Amino acid sequence: MLKNINAIILAAGKGTRMKSRDESRSKVAYPIFGVPLVQYVVRAVKPLIDGEIYTVIGFGGETTRELVKGSVTDSVWQREQKGTGHAVLQVKPYLENKKGVTFILCGDTPLLTTATLENMLQDHEKKSHDLTVMTAVLDKPYGYGRIVRNKYGLVEAIVEEADSNDEQKNIKEVNAGVYVINNEKLFEQLNNLSTANAQGEMYLGDLIDLFRKKGYVVGASILQDSSEMLGINNRVQLAEATEILKLRINKKHMLNGVSIVDPKTTYIGPFVTIGADTIIQPGTTILGESKIGFDNLIGPNTYLENTEIGDGNTILSSWLTDSKVGHHNEIGPFTKTRAHTEIGSHCRVGNFVELKNAHLQDGVKSAHLTYLGDVDIGEKTNIGCGTITANYDGVKKYHTDIGPEVFIGSGTILIAPITIEKGAFTAAGSTINRDVPADAMAIARARQENKEGYAVRYHKPKPEK
Repeated sequence: MLKNINAIILAAGKGTRMKSRDESRSKVAYPIFGVPLVQYVVRAVKPLIDGEIYTVIGFGGETTRELVKGSVTDSVWQREQKGTGHAVLQVKPYLENKKGVTFILCGDTPLLTTATLENMLQDHEKKSHDLTVMTAVLDKPYGYGRIVRNKYGLVEAIVEEADSNDEQKNIKEVNAGVYVINNEKLFEQLNNLSTANAQGEMYLGDLIDLFRKKGYVVGASILQDSSEMLGINNRVQLAEATEILKLRINKKHMLNGVSIVDPKTTYIGPFVTIGADTIIQPGTTILGESKIGFDNLIGPNTYLENTEIGDGNTILSSWLTDSKVGHHNEIGPFTKTRAHTEIGSHCRVGNFVELKNAHLQDGVKSAHLTYLGDVDIGEKTNIGCGTITANYDGVKKYHTDIGPEVFIGSGTILIAPITIEKGAFTAAGSTINRDVPADAMAIARARQENKEGYAVRYHKPKPEK
């Protein structure tokens, strides 16, 4: 089994064809399901690496550096854009004396899988290659570098579209842009790359000719699914990759026992986990590091991001981010939770309820038209319709504590900081600005006065002039 496996990820491209107004944005920073393109590549190759990973950055480099920080060994600058070979050359001071092999990948290929890269590594080892290039067979190979093989099936050259003759243009096997190369031989030959081509750049693919002339063995590993080689150069390709990834992810979940009613309108991020027998209704999006348990009904038209859901919940037409939900809750429709909200079990959080940094213990009910921010709510408390925790005075946020088995009447305004103790009761329409002791009832509203005849006076039509 191969050891000392390194990786170089090329992430210096400008992405001019993305047509962004933000000139500091690197191409590999564009997201699919909230995940930057380059992170898909890092996560695909990282399980195979026991050495080091370097990203080569250039245009928008500071952005790219931050995106991969903590995921790779380091980022190396390519200050001038002189081609893929020149990009790899920037890593020479860090890897040239290392034994083993090095992956070279493009940072804008989010569909590559760990399984495909592992298969390529096995091909490289079993066939005793010094350099292995990933290839694909396409019906329409226009725009790709063509793979030229000798009579023994070994790779003799990669000829770019701009440099190919008519015969070479008819070749359907193309360069997929991923390499596994003997590390010492890689850096031995990099300086010999030439810029004598139509683009005036150092092509990494030209290493094949250099290796062949030295008598090194150059072979290929053919992709089973050519969609994995898709590179992102414009927003059309970004959408194409999103569609492929969406269906791939949805299929994985369905094969694992999740029911997705309409896979075409369901968007699930690559790092989401979902338990068996959960049903995902149409129009649902689940992103980030969300974790969904068993036997849930989610959607339709629900958005979850970085949210942990237990078992047996119903979440209808709602928006939950950075939240935790226990078991057997009924949420929505049109509930919004955010900012580290936690909902216990057997709760009811209904339509047009917003929770912000709210912690609801088991059995809490807040059925409709309510804002609960910066609040802890005890078990079996009922929050009446139209309740508001007035937690912000224009300068600072304040906390509200509501004990267990409390009844908050409809239309109550709780002016924080405030504590409502166990078993207390607030009368409907009250504005509460002092603590309420256990088992007490708080009433805070002006006395009603009825003005006889005033309705007629105010609503009587004025005579026309």
